[in-house]
Amino acid sequence: MRRLALGALAVLAVAVAALAAVALWPGAHEARGAEQPRPVRLVLHWRPQAQFAGYYVAAEKGIYAFHGLDVTVVPGGPDTDSLKELRAGRADFALAFLSGALSANGQGAPLVDVCQVVNRSNLMLVAWKSTVAKRADFAGSRVTLWGMSFRAACDAFFSAADVGPILLPQFYTVNLFLRGGADACSAMEYNEYHTILMAGVDEDELKVFPMRDYGLGFPEDGVYTLASTQAESPELCADFAAATMEGWKYCQGHPEEALDIVMRKTAEAHVPTNRVHQRWMLDHMLVSIFPGDQDTWQAGKLAPVDYGRTRAIMIGEQQIEAGPPYERFVAPEARVAP
Repeated sequence: MRRLALGALAVLAVAVAALAAVALWPGAHEARGAEQPRPVRLVLHWRPQAQFAGYYVAAEKGIYAFHGLDVTVVPGGPDTDSLKELRAGRADFALAFLSGALSANGQGAPLVDVCQVVNRSNLMLVAWKSTVAKRADFAGSRVTLWGMSFRAACDAFFSAADVGPILLPQFYTVNLFLRGGADACSAMEYNEYHTILMAGVDEDELKVFPMRDYGLGFPEDGVYTLASTQAESPELCADFAAATMEGWKYCQGHPEEALDIVMRKTAEAHVPTNRVHQRWMLDHMLVSIFPGDQDTWQAGKLAPVDYGRTRAIMIGEQQIEAGPPYERFVAPEARVAP
């Protein structure tokens, strides 16, 4: 009998742990039984990873539901352009870098930023110190870069110093750099830079050039919608923005639980990764979303100065001809009060 009782207690403990793992965010139950939740599709700009933890958490913990939203989070990837999906009407919201959204704005439909999630730029160039030890050394070097939506700051970095590297397509890995086929590559501090370190490269072998250190730290992940959606459904946009930031705030307070959800998503999508890498990514995402004492941005907001600087540099680099005024491009819930 004692053995049976112990076995029953073990089963009960497992059941309780399983329920705790999917426990809803406090307050989510209050929204149950209210008006019919509004269906919403959000398209990410890459495969499942901790870069998107806040959206997964908001969906799984009932935060979106609390705000009256039934959100489907659609993964991105090499065959999915999030902003094309948005403009084609197959999504209500899409993630994009500010530079990418400015490039795409008006190509079929004008865009509006309803929530600026990542304000601290993570984009950098990573070089072999033996070849590129300073900015001038990029002249004639072989550098791999991503496509236009992700390279605006790097192009400005080179032109401002009047250095002309040999540019190569980077695609989706840093393998060419790791194998010595390139002198430098583009990287996100929260992702590819850590991948390089995990490949066995010592930090002393590298020279990093963070774009934010050169006045080129453009805001990155923002939530965008069509201008028509913002005009017709401003409450929907405001609710989605508020719930999204609450999802990220939950990640900040419960990082291990957020990682549990991320790891489940990566496993379901067969994304090769590990918890160590995803923890590094989440840690760096959180400090890029929530300002510290020395930071000047506001969480979830796109500052006029950052928008104007990004737009002016892209115009100067002839990457865009013009850009909409701040008040037209940024929804009220994402604006910084004057």
